[in-house]
Amino acid sequence: MHIKHHGAINGVTGSCHELGLEDGSSLLIDCGLFQGAEAGADGAGAAHLEIGFDVAPVRALVLTHVHIDHCGRLPYLLAAGYRGPILCSPASSELLPLVLEDALEIGVTRNRKLIEQVLAVVKERTIALPYGQWHQVTDKLRIRLQPAGHILGSAYVECDVHDSDKGMRSAMDGSGDKSGRRVVFSGDLGAPDTPLLPGPQPPERADVLVLESTYGDHNHQDCSARVERLRAAIEHALADGGTVLIPAFSIGRTQELLYELEELFHQLGETAATWRDLQIVLDSPLAADFTRGYQRLRKHWDAEAKSRIRQGRHPLAFEQLITVDTHDAHQRMVNYLAHSRQPAVVIAASGMCAGGRMVNYLKAMLGDPRHDVLFVGYQAAGTPGRDIQRYGPRGGYVMLDGERHDIRAQIHAIGGYSAHADQRNLIDFVKDIPAPPQEIRLVHGDTDAKAALRDALRQELPTGSTQVLIPGRER
Repeated sequence: MHIKHHGAINGVTGSCHELGLEDGSSLLIDCGLFQGAEAGADGAGAAHLEIGFDVAPVRALVLTHVHIDHCGRLPYLLAAGYRGPILCSPASSELLPLVLEDALEIGVTRNRKLIEQVLAVVKERTIALPYGQWHQVTDKLRIRLQPAGHILGSAYVECDVHDSDKGMRSAMDGSGDKSGRRVVFSGDLGAPDTPLLPGPQPPERADVLVLESTYGDHNHQDCSARVERLRAAIEHALADGGTVLIPAFSIGRTQELLYELEELFHQLGETAATWRDLQIVLDSPLAADFTRGYQRLRKHWDAEAKSRIRQGRHPLAFEQLITVDTHDAHQRMVNYLAHSRQPAVVIAASGMCAGGRMVNYLKAMLGDPRHDVLFVGYQAAGTPGRDIQRYGPRGGYVMLDGERHDIRAQIHAIGGYSAHADQRNLIDFVKDIPAPPQEIRLVHGDTDAKAALRDALRQELPTGSTQVLIPGRER
């Protein structure tokens, strides 16, 4: 048995990992796009889109969730000749076509016939696996998905690998044979207090753990602190007729923000008259589609979210929410908010300001101190979001579509809204596995984050129990 990493070892995007078996077959876990500096100088170089490994041994692809950096190269995998099944959770199976349709339209082609052909193949090959149920992939391999708490439908993957038929039969009938190995791929893990979703529970066993490390060197603010900072940024907009621009990923982060905003309106709307004038603008067709998907799939929400529904509240569809669909309506909204004094919060993609409708808002408003930019997610190196976050507080500038834009708006970051587990959460996830893994491989993180998490794990795990590796940098 061996593991190859085809992405997410030099940064946080392009997740793609291959579990190779003794008989020459393999399992692929995720096949995501590279983004930011990791995508090359042109942002989408062919070398970063093409599949640079042999797909013939791959018996199945497992998608941990439908963020583009975990599933975006799926069309290229199909073009490379992959003919096997696409395994994911039921919620992910419903949301996956929305993501791929958007990605194909933006990055590949506007040809509707071609897009529909790709989506038809994806839907035909997709097999939805309920959480907690074993699925036989080959005679020597079975997998099980468990909730990861990152976005709706997200999962970590348990893989039981047996080199003997006897071992696999014993595992299947529950007789307790431990001759095989259990390999766990974390995908992206959510924080325990992520809105709308239950937090992830650790596996009962992991001989080898491939673990994300996005925030391996950082601990998030607590819930109360992040809500207060969100409220403070909004009240600045209310005071001077400005707009709070929130670059947000369409999947997960947007729905969490709407959930928190509904709670603020619920608390303040009756007593604070100015809040009744505030508009919440969701300017992203994909985010709107996913928000409707979240509403349809609310059986997967956590207990607190379900209790709001029972109270007659609408956490993702409240009165102050405006959805912008067409491009013309988007342009009108940008012009209106840039030149009026209507206080508003705009949530739009992309989350790293590397494209999408958020860029037009930034061009129109970055130079005006009435406005605020509020980052609630990770900004990868080489993205405009990272530059705004880094240089904005110094009165610097950012390049958007090849043009220089001075930054005069106020810049904020709230780490507590991250859909990723922080260092403490990741360590607790590992320590709560009944027996320490023999090996942990840290992926999906910047160099400093992986090194910090490695050092912290080595300090907190029993001495000599676990080998903690950073693939590509040490053995």
